[in-house]
Amino acid sequence: MITADKLKMMSSLTHHHLQDALGNKGKKYRLTSSKFLGLTNGGEFCYHVFYKIDANERDSTKVFIKFNPTTDRVIATIG
Repeated sequence: MITADKLKMMSSLTHHHLQDALGNKGKKYRLTSSKFLGLTNGGEFCYHVFYKIDANERDSTKVFIKFNPTTDRVIATIG
């Protein structure tokens, strides 16, 4: 079960938190901002994130977050 506190935390992550959660998967992305979009049908938290390509260019993608209650950790994937 995801508690109310965990739900609040998972739906208000910053781009810094998402960058940390991505770990090595996110090395090529330098996230600059994020916006929580909602929950997917599969129960993942979905964020729209922007990242720098170079000094003048940005792009965006989605990051999907799951909570693993066994390890008490957040798992992030880039979509």
